Amino acid sequence: MVQKQKILIADDNEDIREVLRVLLESEGFEVDEATDGDEAVEKTDSTVDLIILDIMMPNKNGYKACVEIREKTMVPILFLTAKTEDSDKTMGFSSGGDDYLIKPFSYTEIIARVKALLRRYYIYQGKSGEEKKNEIIIDNLVIDTDKNYVTIEDNEIKLTDIEYNILLLLAQNRRKIFSAQNLYESVWNEPYFYTANNTIMVHIRKLRTKLEKEPQNPKYIKTVWGRGYRIE
Repeated sequence: MVQKQKILIADDNEDIREVLRVLLESEGFEVDEATDGDEAVEKTDSTVDLIILDIMMPNKNGYKACVEIREKTMVPILFLTAKTEDSDKTMGFSSGGDDYLIKPFSYTEIIARVKALLRRYYIYQGKSGEEKKNEIIIDNLVIDTDKNYVTIEDNEIKLTDIEYNILLLLAQNRRKIFSAQNLYESVWNEPYFYTANNTIMVHIRKLRTKLEKEPQNPKYIKTVWGRGYRIE
């Protein structure tokens, strides 16, 4: 019998814990719960495969709990929170979080995030004993760096060499902001000139058309206004 993957939900809101428990158990996961940061740290052990962590909790907030959890384990941590500022996200990632989802959340989105984080952890940390693969996994997007092959939900996405190289550069440096000049000089290997900005914009637009369900509201390649582009 295959052992179920165990997820620890740490949130002081009983209703949210209950919703998540029902949702995750329906997907075949084992679920444990914590009501505050201290209990989350206490309940984190070798049996836990992923942690869903609220930020605003009594006794010890999610940031502090995350730092302490990271002293015990490198299992994926998904922050689930109502805090929406970029500084909050930065704090979450800086404290050791792997992903960040804002309340209210859709059921399909949180399940997709959980499964993507677990898949990445099992492949790269080798917990399941699988052979490590040369893949970059971002939610449902998978980049096979051996075959220069890109898929979303197991469907191949056909990219030009330039499009692939832009995507790969951003994916290999997640959360780093690349200006148009950075991208052009890194991908084209030529000195940047002013009109090259239009070239970058066209390629980003084409990439989004191929990768995104809603290119005007991109999930993968984000624009940081006045600074450039990044994948979070």
